[in-house]
Amino acid sequence: MTMVAKPRQRIPAGKFKATCLALLDRVATTGEELVITKRGRPIAMLVPAEPADEADLAGSILYEGDLVQPLGVDWQADQ
Repeated sequence: MTMVAKPRQRIPAGKFKATCLALLDRVATTGEELVITKRGRPIAMLVPAEPADEADLAGSILYEGDLVQPLGVDWQADQ
């Protein structure tokens, strides 16, 4: 079985700059990859991001109590 890669759309850097936000939305929704060119040469590729895995953040927050309550420590500046 032969797999044929879908050709990536090429877009000049100037056009990318002018339509950046719309292109970001398009890549995010369609999964399409874009090649950004400068003077006809590829310089960057815009690809959709991997979906965030919420499990990666599990246990990453540590509750230390009330953050705005005074610590009860005397400072020289307070004297």
